[in-house]
Amino acid sequence: MKLWGWLETFGLRAARAEAPTAAERVMRGLLTLGALAYGGLVRARNAGYNTGVFRAWRLPCRVVCVGNLTVGGTGKTPTVMALANAATAAGTRACILLRGYGGAGGGVRVVSDGSAVQLGWREAGDEAVLLAERLPGVPVVVGGDRVAAGRLAIERFRPAVIFLDDGFQHRRIHRDADLVLLDATDPFGGGRLLPRGRLREPITALRRARAFLVTRADQGQDLEALRRQVEGIAAGRPIGFAVFRPVRLREQAGTREWPVTELRGKRVVAVSGIANPKSFRRTVSDLGAVVVGSLEFGDHHAFTAEDRGRMAEVARREGAQWIVTTEKDTVRLGTQTPAGCPVVAVAVELEIIDGAEAVEAALGVPVRAVRRA
Repeated sequence: MKLWGWLETFGLRAARAEAPTAAERVMRGLLTLGALAYGGLVRARNAGYNTGVFRAWRLPCRVVCVGNLTVGGTGKTPTVMALANAATAAGTRACILLRGYGGAGGGVRVVSDGSAVQLGWREAGDEAVLLAERLPGVPVVVGGDRVAAGRLAIERFRPAVIFLDDGFQHRRIHRDADLVLLDATDPFGGGRLLPRGRLREPITALRRARAFLVTRADQGQDLEALRRQVEGIAAGRPIGFAVFRPVRLREQAGTREWPVTELRGKRVVAVSGIANPKSFRRTVSDLGAVVVGSLEFGDHHAFTAEDRGRMAEVARREGAQWIVTTEKDTVRLGTQTPAGCPVVAVAVELEIIDGAEAVEAALGVPVRAVRRA
């Protein structure tokens, strides 16, 4: 595992180095060959679905997919949360399907039946458990076989709409609409396919989308240029722009909450195990916190007692008043807190600031988040 981690880190560094060493140039060449092979397989698979050689299974309800084109965090979880929240508020029975990335369980599993969370993150994955905790009344089902998961959801919960989380590349299940998220800070993952870059598919795959949502629009550099680029690839599809608004602070090991203004002037250590830690650090800083330390772990990292000890050590050394993290990370941190320093999560909600009506019409479901009072 340590060797694989080293190779992964070295590969990323080699792929991004502006002045690569000899070893990094060799690695870059290998990554390029890998990307060529991977691209060939992806194109062949997509051609199979486009021509009907491979079958896409239909479910007897509306299926809306929230996905992206790159590996890494574009904000799918808060987007799915907003969609399910809005559908429920409109009186529509909703259910969420996802793979359950990081979970050790096998087969199709019900994480929540809408009334109680039935599995922990080790069995179902952190994203599934977070959705289940934050969306009472909305069933959450996980499974690598999304068709089987969908059939179970239909049989048990009779939803009117299923939201398929991170399913843009999972073409075996038919969807009525695909909403593709593009991170304004890095919309196309460097423009190269895995493993040379971060693209899961060629950029032309965007033509399958029904609508687009540019996330972190408040952090992008030239949104109009991005709009023109997307329209040049997939003309006629509506494009919305969204931000993730911090709405409250939550205590990790309790039920207390505070307004986000409580972060102003506080000395904090930012801790994250997500795909986009820079965005999280920026959020914490923008809220007025004094970030005196930062610990970054891999996406979906399983926190250990040693990790908690490091957090406590950095907090103590830097005189931090709080350890601040994401809601998804608190799922994996559990109720055990680093000694001597409270852990507080920043809860965020999606807010579409432009193009909401057009995206909503394209998807056929509400897209605007319903905020809790």
